[in-house]
Amino acid sequence: MREAAPLYPPHRQQLERLSDAVGTMQHADGRDPAPRHGYCTDDVARALQVDLLHARALGWSAVAPSAWRALAFLRDAIPSGGTAFRNFRAAGGAAPWLDERGSDDCQGRAMLALGDATANALDVGFRREAAELLLRVIRTADELTALRGRASALLGCAAAGPLMGGEVLAARDRLADRIGAAFEASDSGWWWPEPVLTYEGGLPIRALCCAAEVRRRIEWQELAVTALDAMLAGLARGDGGLDLVGNDGWWPRDGRPVTFDQQPVDATALLLAAEAALRATGSARFLGVMEQAYAWFLGANALGTPVAEPWRGGCHDGLRVDGVNPNEGAESTISWLIALEHIRRSRRHAALGSPSTARA
Repeated sequence: MREAAPLYPPHRQQLERLSDAVGTMQHADGRDPAPRHGYCTDDVARALQVDLLHARALGWSAVAPSAWRALAFLRDAIPSGGTAFRNFRAAGGAAPWLDERGSDDCQGRAMLALGDATANALDVGFRREAAELLLRVIRTADELTALRGRASALLGCAAAGPLMGGEVLAARDRLADRIGAAFEASDSGWWWPEPVLTYEGGLPIRALCCAAEVRRRIEWQELAVTALDAMLAGLARGDGGLDLVGNDGWWPRDGRPVTFDQQPVDATALLLAAEAALRATGSARFLGVMEQAYAWFLGANALGTPVAEPWRGGCHDGLRVDGVNPNEGAESTISWLIALEHIRRSRRHAALGSPSTARA
């Protein structure tokens, strides 16, 4: 059995390097922010989730400026009188927004961050403002058609719904039914609800576990575990590591998963899916899957090369056939930081003899 990969203290150097008074910039040239690419709501929302996780380890005061900045960015992302988020914004203090409405993924990720904040922020005022923003956009949840957008929105509504009730709970239930129906409609010869498995494959599985819980549908839980096991069967390496689905071709039905380029966001999505399966089933084997996904960042991958730089909280933008991508952008850095905090919590729960109950 592979020895457990080491844990590291939470470091925020790269996240702070990518951030300014407005938000967290999307991309980097090496370690340096690339202002020409500006900001996106996707990454700011995910940065807020890192703040919420780090607040448990570092204290609210250590992350409050970053969290409030992210919340202000999300507020500004909703046009006056609007009910959906814009996504892309140019760099600079008075920078304009570059789109009228973001993608379904953008909507879902922002709702997930707001739901997480409503449920878990350590500041009462922050929780209240996050809940108010979630209510402003909740009707957009019914307009989402993309699988991953719906999945993120469901997770956000499930986190906040018991506290907010009403429209948020109703949206949660409708989203759960749509996620469940998508997996039920999968062809008998292919376990995935799309013809090609692309990015963040673990996210819909995590959402299906959530749907099974909130709608009390054991058959959906079984579908989630079946999908996760099928995915793992195609990704497992003989040495105990993982090959993530590469974005240079993905994993088509009746084909094999492409190995490169592998993305950190996929490792974290898989880790969180395994955490959801652990919570749903209590099966300790999913602890091992979480550890595999975590170890991918630290070299248990196709090239035996670390992707993360734990001593500064950074992460390279992917694993290419010729080595790691030299850039350390927001999505990759945030993916590492989220994976680290969830594996830390998982090991703590395992040491206490109880499975993790985290959704965030």
